[in-house]
Amino acid sequence: MANEPILQLELPGIKKLKSGKVREVFDLGDRLLFVATDRLSAFDVIMPNCIPRKGEVLTQISYFWFAQTESFQPNHLLSRVPLSGNSLPKNLQPFADQLARRSMIVKKAKPLAIECVVRGYLAGSGWKEYQKSQTVCGIKLPTGLKESSELPEPIFSPSTKAEAGHDENISFEQAKKIVGDDMAGQARAASLKIYNFARDYARQRGIIIADTKFEFGLFDGKLILIDEMLTPDSSRFWPADQYQPDAASRASTNNSSAIISKRWIGTKLRPVQCCRTML
Repeated sequence: MANEPILQLELPGIKKLKSGKVREVFDLGDRLLFVATDRLSAFDVIMPNCIPRKGEVLTQISYFWFAQTESFQPNHLLSRVPLSGNSLPKNLQPFADQLARRSMIVKKAKPLAIECVVRGYLAGSGWKEYQKSQTVCGIKLPTGLKESSELPEPIFSPSTKAEAGHDENISFEQAKKIVGDDMAGQARAASLKIYNFARDYARQRGIIIADTKFEFGLFDGKLILIDEMLTPDSSRFWPADQYQPDAASRASTNNSSAIISKRWIGTKLRPVQCCRTML
């Protein structure tokens, strides 16, 4: 049924290529079908329960940002999966209720082997590294910053893209070794441009985008934005009217489902127990 939470999804007759932490990826020949489930994950743990309609929210937010940025940043979106099954490709029409609002048909791009993180504020793993070395991904930062402090300017802080285990923060030099100098430079420039646009757009509406993660891929030899975009799963959003640059602000500002789940896991489970759960 359309309103029932979706933890797992099979589409008989449609080949599934991958079941990720949140998304199911199906092969449509020269295209891919991305379906965002209602699964809840944090670190490498996929929870046994879910957030009803979460996948719809993630997909609709991504649609919004793809539309806002497509004039200057090409992305992988080919078409929305409409509310009406009659507009779907024929082989997907039997699954219209399951796919509505939580799916998109996209280009078959080759993903870059790095995650592209942009930080405008000092939080999360960036704050932990700063406390130890006054750096984030090898980038030296000013002394005296507090948790959640706004950085002098947004920084590009890439990470590995791990199939199993944790992604690890890496320097830009390490990113260049993985994807090449030119591609790393393009990804950094694109990431910062998108973040700066989205940060200004959101701030005018009372929302701080503290940091976010982008994924890019190659399609016809060109770099395009893929996967999701500026969702609560990939970004840290804070209400601007509650923002304070200190540790006391964490409880009121780090309030997305992903952040809450990560905090719970970090306090309740040892790292060795955070093993990957396959559905």
